[in-house]
Amino acid sequence: MPPPSEPARLVRPRPVPVLLAAAEQHLRIGVPADLTDAVTRSHLDDGRCVGWYGPTTPGWRVAIDAERASAPVPPALARRFGVDDFWARWTRAECCCKLADVPVAAWWRRHGLSTPSDGLALWRTLRVADLVVTVGVAPAPSAVCAPRRCRHARLRAGAERAGRG
Repeated sequence: MPPPSEPARLVRPRPVPVLLAAAEQHLRIGVPADLTDAVTRSHLDDGRCVGWYGPTTPGWRVAIDAERASAPVPPALARRFGVDDFWARWTRAECCCKLADVPVAAWWRRHGLSTPSDGLALWRTLRVADLVVTVGVAPAPSAVCAPRRCRHARLRAGAERAGRG
């Protein structure tokens, strides 16, 4: 590990991949009122909610997104992104938006429904009951990030510029 005088080069351990491998064990489906103690939640169009009850890892953020697998793809989105594997791609993009704190419309302009290949975020998409669920984790922006050099700040700034244009 580099000396403390080099905060930009600090190495963070990645969350245990076993956590994502066992994601099903950490997800609960129910009504929002019953899942208020979840670490994070995703609300469905039919009134249900999916909650993440996995352990938290210091220095890392977790996000989930869920959609009904049988839900029709909205026509405008189908024209723009296609229908093949739509809900899996959608939930992954939504998780990345949540982890990067970027509005989804700004994300579309930059990435479409793709996920960045920079390796910062780890995710897993799975079927749970009648749902497509993605669980994603990424390093939390740290206080040692220099605002102009930090990848998180650059991503947010780029998305904000794209949102205005």
